[in-house]
Amino acid sequence: MIKIIDINFQNQKSAVGCFLIKKDKNIVLIETGPSLYYNKIKTSLEEINIDIDEIKYVLVTHIHLDHSGGAWKFAKNGAKIYVHPLGAPHLENPEKLIASASKIYGDKMDQLWGKVDNIDANNIISVDHNETINIGNIEIKALHTPGHANHHIAWKYEHNIFTGDIAGAKIDDGPVLPACPPPDIDLVKWEQSLDIIKKHKPKRLYLTHFGKHENISNHIQELKQELKVWSYWIKEKKDKILDNPSLVNEFNKFVYNNMKIKKIEDKLIHQYFAANPPYMSVSGLKRYWEKYG
Repeated sequence: MIKIIDINFQNQKSAVGCFLIKKDKNIVLIETGPSLYYNKIKTSLEEINIDIDEIKYVLVTHIHLDHSGGAWKFAKNGAKIYVHPLGAPHLENPEKLIASASKIYGDKMDQLWGKVDNIDANNIISVDHNETINIGNIEIKALHTPGHANHHIAWKYEHNIFTGDIAGAKIDDGPVLPACPPPDIDLVKWEQSLDIIKKHKPKRLYLTHFGKHENISNHIQELKQELKVWSYWIKEKKDKILDNPSLVNEFNKFVYNNMKIKKIEDKLIHQYFAANPPYMSVSGLKRYWEKYG
């Protein structure tokens, strides 16, 4: 069984999800969302007669706070947290992670993410590329998939891949959009990671933003195209619109107009912008072009 848990992030449905895998008596949680939504996960689990204290294995795709900000709460319950080797030190000591996120989110940190606490090193397990984890009769393979973040893992279970942010955001029947926050955006690595996903021939992608999607080839192609469109828009405009708030404003308009969503579907726009605020991508893509030219 795979259960999608919608944490209702910022009161928006289908913006951020976590995933429960249950096979016989074995249970795995993929992603935790921010710590603010721990009780939402608890309530969702109670609906299927699972006590949150039973969650002893948590896999995070990467250490950005919308994906792993609540991991420390599960670790306090005795859960093992599986993570990329580059992300592990930042779960043990999140000081740099918090400082980096604060540069992006400023005074919104508390309302977005809540508390971020350290995790005992004994509860953190680093996972290598192509390493297989066996939790009872649940077998999961780690796929190191940088591009969005150097510490990114997509998790393969049977014919499913839980993609974190490497396969972008797609809500309902809306478009596939990337998320490009600083500091690790690398468009070459991202394309290589998408090829890794495709090579494994999944039948279903489970996106943290959001849910289950099955048209894999078109999904990946659409994301590759959108990455090019977004990145070259920033490359062209960054030296012409030097005032950053103005650049963000113009980029927001560009993204909105390019989404081809009817005005009647403004609710979907709000869901996308909660899951993947475009202003983050301005900073990330500017940094990319400054670094790689």
